[in-house]
Amino acid sequence: MILEKLRHLLPTSAANPYIACALVCCSVATVVLVKWMRQRQIKKKLDARKKKKEQNLIQMQEAVQCFKKQNPAVNLESIVSLSLLELTEKLREGSLSPDSVLYAYLGKAIELDQEVNCVTDFIEESKAQLQELKQMKEKGLLYGVPVSIKEHIDYKGSESSCCLVQYLNIEAEKDSVVIQVLKKQGAIVFAKTNIPQGLYSLSTSNPIFGLTLNPLNHKKLPAGSSGGEGALIGGGGSILGIGTDLAGSIRLPASFCGIAAFKPTAPRLSTIGVTTPLQGFLSVLLALGPMARDVDSLVLCMKALLCDHMFRLDPSVPPIPFRDELYLTMKPLRIGYYDTDGYTMPVPCKRRALHETRKLLQEAGHTLIPFTLPRAGYAMEDLFFKTFFADGCQILYKELEQNIIDPNVIDQFFMYKLFHFARRILAFVTKPVFSRFAKLMNASCGVRSVKELWEMNAAIQAYCEEFTAAWKKLDLDVVLCPILGPAFNIGYTGKLMVTCSSTTLYNVLNFPAGTLPVSTVTEEDEKELRHFKGHYNDFWDKEYKKAVEGGVGLPVAVQCVALPWQDELCLRFMKEVERLTQEKRTRR
Repeated sequence: MILEKLRHLLPTSAANPYIACALVCCSVATVVLVKWMRQRQIKKKLDARKKKKEQNLIQMQEAVQCFKKQNPAVNLESIVSLSLLELTEKLREGSLSPDSVLYAYLGKAIELDQEVNCVTDFIEESKAQLQELKQMKEKGLLYGVPVSIKEHIDYKGSESSCCLVQYLNIEAEKDSVVIQVLKKQGAIVFAKTNIPQGLYSLSTSNPIFGLTLNPLNHKKLPAGSSGGEGALIGGGGSILGIGTDLAGSIRLPASFCGIAAFKPTAPRLSTIGVTTPLQGFLSVLLALGPMARDVDSLVLCMKALLCDHMFRLDPSVPPIPFRDELYLTMKPLRIGYYDTDGYTMPVPCKRRALHETRKLLQEAGHTLIPFTLPRAGYAMEDLFFKTFFADGCQILYKELEQNIIDPNVIDQFFMYKLFHFARRILAFVTKPVFSRFAKLMNASCGVRSVKELWEMNAAIQAYCEEFTAAWKKLDLDVVLCPILGPAFNIGYTGKLMVTCSSTTLYNVLNFPAGTLPVSTVTEEDEKELRHFKGHYNDFWDKEYKKAVEGGVGLPVAVQCVALPWQDELCLRFMKEVERLTQEKRTRR
């Protein structure tokens, strides 16, 4: 048939079937050659960037070794064992120097990076910042504290590529607002950390910097998208980090890596200078927040960031400083709780840990009230996915198709690549046996018009009102609930994006939410896991079960939530959970 069409199109002299066949072969060969040349160019850029990281690593190793030789009496290991509050006190009183602290964490971060591959870039300017600190007239709240940041947060002179090859070698022209505020408070930004290719994935892996492993168990993963940050802090290579959260990207790595993290109400902290592939996505707001070892560190970071300097740099941020009166209140709390959202059933260790925490809170004098979530599945499938994929995945596809696709995002890329009619057919065929997949396929087709997008935004607002009414009907202060985990085995995070409903819900609602570890996986938990079926007993539930197997000893976290703009109350609740958990461990 092709030859017949060519015969009609070509002049008579060129209509010979052999010539036509040769033309077809030449066309195919040209396409193949162009693709090969393009892949080769991409590989060259990847190799160059990997070499740049190696050189950066060698330079920093040499700097650390030089400091050790010049200061043999400084015990760097004892420095990294201090809490943030202990560290800041010693820095302010002068018993520790910023130089010692920076090189202690640089050394630890380099060592950890070679184990779990969590850093994309060590910031060379951090050494120059030491000299600037000496000239500071007033010591800020984070004076001399080394801070790590997620890769896509702009730092002048560094890349914010979202781990996409087309954005390599494009350096930020100025610091993001959060970096400017950190510097004003005396912090030293010393490292950028790994993220997924294209940012939106549970798997912190990309062809540029590779796969990041969980520091607590190298057969496990740290989740995403702030997975490099979670791994670096969880492994002791950073004392304080800044991540971003759109569907749990701060809280999930914290849950997997056994640290504390906090997603504030958006836009409590400025996101100016934070690069994302979906820069105009405003149906669900991106939040920027701190990650650290304990709640005190999160509180100190929030106090430092919520200052006049940030309010001047970004007038769109409400000028609300940290409210100690909310954080320090001692009144007993009315705490709602639930052990499943009805969409992603927590595995046995998660439900056990939540009810143990509930019991501790009750014994401490707080009032615990069962809370039934209004339509969590609807929030995930009909609100979040529908608006996130509003353009039918076109932008995400175009951003990724210019790259060598990482194996851990190949399933997502395949969905982005499918024609809409193919997604509709898949949804129709799978609906009777795999309803969640069918709904995802339909949602990925996006909206048909601007009017439909507006209607979706109105539906989000209506759902927020419905949820808030259910909350206020019980007169709740805060809510205790599960969070995804424990850490997944290698090879599963890319397949299980739908399991993050526990965190995504509070992005849709824009409620402040934090997480912290309260227990560890036991042998008994592992035995009970054998009988786990989930809510649907579908492919995703079965994969989820496999993903968390072999987790004995890994941290188990809970999630703490408050109403919008009650960020300090949420942190106070987290502190109470942390205090009671620590007291329980001490009694043992």
